[in-house]
Amino acid sequence: MNRFTEAAAEIAHQGWTVMSDFLPPETIAALRGEAQQLWLQDEFRKAGTGRLGGYAIRPDIRSDHIHWLDDQSPTEAQSLYRATIEELRQEMNRQLFLSLSTYEAHFAVYPAGAFYQKHLDRFNNSDERTISCSFYLNENWREEYGGQLRLYLPNSYVDVLPTAGTCVLFRSDTFFHEVLPATETRFSLTGWFRRRSLRLV
Repeated sequence: MNRFTEAAAEIAHQGWTVMSDFLPPETIAALRGEAQQLWLQDEFRKAGTGRLGGYAIRPDIRSDHIHWLDDQSPTEAQSLYRATIEELRQEMNRQLFLSLSTYEAHFAVYPAGAFYQKHLDRFNNSDERTISCSFYLNENWREEYGGQLRLYLPNSYVDVLPTAGTCVLFRSDTFFHEVLPATETRFSLTGWFRRRSLRLV
């Protein structure tokens, strides 16, 4: 059983999984460098909540910043990330019959003290987001820095440190989660596997 087959099996069983060493160290370092450079160049924007007419900047709910990946002109490291994501998408479709068709992703930066309160990733007026994917870029991250992803389970929760190479996958419509404040700047790649909408227009 390869690692993506195992990840899909865990999602089928419990709805979430945590993978380590998702990408080679040199690719993680390249992605981290890109995110840090974009942050220094002021290429991130404040993240908001909701979509379309309901979109709003709500610093009381989330205080991170984001930079969407450009699918038309990816860097070499982003292409390697995308190729791995595509392999994972195909395996989840084979194992879970989710009909995942596309993937969207952005860099996210949480400056010291930033947070994202408890929420679901699927919008009330859109059902395309199916599997959420958080991939971490932070080298030598320590537990005392904070910044954990807190994933709420039916009767408990699990905290995941945003350590470089760690990738968390979970069902977008099922698992409430939050990002706890950190004492250091925290970088990640956050994405969503999407399906075609099942809603009738």
